[in-house]
Amino acid sequence: MADNKILQIYKSLYEKYGAQGWWPFINDGGYHPKKYDFPKDENQIFEVCLGSILTQNTTFTSVVKSLQNLNAMECLDYRCIKKMPSKELKTAIRPSGYFNQKAAYILEFIDFFEKLDGRTPSRTELLHVKGVGPETADSILLYAYNEPEFVVDAYTKRMLIHLGLIEESAKYHDIKELMQQEIQKEVKEAKELVVLYQEFHALIVAHAKRCYSKKPYGVGCFLDIISSKKSRD
Repeated sequence: MADNKILQIYKSLYEKYGAQGWWPFINDGGYHPKKYDFPKDENQIFEVCLGSILTQNTTFTSVVKSLQNLNAMECLDYRCIKKMPSKELKTAIRPSGYFNQKAAYILEFIDFFEKLDGRTPSRTELLHVKGVGPETADSILLYAYNEPEFVVDAYTKRMLIHLGLIEESAKYHDIKELMQQEIQKEVKEAKELVVLYQEFHALIVAHAKRCYSKKPYGVGCFLDIISSKKSRD
């Protein structure tokens, strides 16, 4: 691991912040550090899918408010949401922003979800669902279906740019490929990869809230010491 800067970042973040316990479930204790037997049923699988769609272009705090609204209506369930009047659905998810667009995406996804009939979708299938892009697809696969797909978000890109590990022009696929290739040099087993990917993504979020949420990005980032940029200086 000595020369693997990606895994050094993971190790440093884990030592600093500890296990994060993502994905937090509304009715099952929220975050669950070091418990990796989630999701436990179809409803929790759908909750992750729903949250992944709602979190587009907003904070997860806002998503939780939307999920809590649906839960208070006893409608944190795809069957119930499908029957909801459009106005009620939009009102419930309003905290997540873009509620007209996201309501349409949710209903589109529910049709897809029902047709799966319990099986795990492929990434290609997810990307063909309206409103599901690469980050949303990977979030669904990693957290809802425990598939080893690394999730890249804006925080990840900001951090890696600051640390000199990628260029600003790097695309989603490039960043994901870098992360997975470096991690898989030392971690091979699928279940271990899932746990590491889940924790790594959550740790990046925890760290980035402190150091990468506003410009100038990277102020106070203790990871500078292992970045390629600092190593060259």
